[in-house]
Amino acid sequence: MTKGRLEAFSDGVFAILITILVLELKLPKGSDLPALRPLIPVFLSYVLSFVFLGIYWNNHHHLLQLAGRINGSILWANLHLMFWLSLIPFVTGWMGEHPTAPLPTAVYAVVMVMAAVAYTLLQNHIVRADGEHSQLKQAVGQDRKGKLSLLLYVASVPLSFARPFLAQICFVIVALIWLVPDRRIERHLHPSR
Repeated sequence: MTKGRLEAFSDGVFAILITILVLELKLPKGSDLPALRPLIPVFLSYVLSFVFLGIYWNNHHHLLQLAGRINGSILWANLHLMFWLSLIPFVTGWMGEHPTAPLPTAVYAVVMVMAAVAYTLLQNHIVRADGEHSQLKQAVGQDRKGKLSLLLYVASVPLSFARPFLAQICFVIVALIWLVPDRRIERHLHPSR
C-alpha cells in the first residue's frame, strides 16, 4: 500500500468521525435563548473533541509526510489509532450529557490515553520501518509534547473520580499544547521556512 492510500483511508475515517460527532448534537427543546442552556455542556464537549480530532488529523498528515515507506505493521498501527479515535463521538456524547459525573469523564480520559498511546505506536512503527536515519525520528526528537500530553491524560483518569472538572481542564491543556501544528515536523518538511 502506498502512503497516499493510507492517508486517503485515514482522511475518510476522520471525516466520518467529525460527521458522527456533530450528529450527537441535539436540537434544543425550545426556540428561545434559555433553551440552549442545557446544551452548553454537550456543545463544549463537542468543541473539545472536534479540536482533538483536528489535532490528530493535522499531526497524522505531517507524520505520513515524513514516512519513507509503509508496511504491514504500520497499517495495523494506523488501524489501531483509528479504532481509539472512532470511540471519541461516543465518549464525547456521554461526557457532554453528564459533565459532572466521574465515570463518563474517566472513560473519555481512558480513550484519550489509548489514542495517544496508539499514535505513539504508529510513530514508532514508522521510525522503525525507515531505519536508523529516519526523518521522523530526527524531527520528533525526544517528543516532549507527546510525553507531556500522555502524562496529563493518564493523570486525568484518577482525577476524573475525584474532580471531573479538573480532569476536563487537563484535556483543555493538552488541546492548547497541540493547537499549533507540530513545528518540529514542519521544519523538517520545509527547512527554508
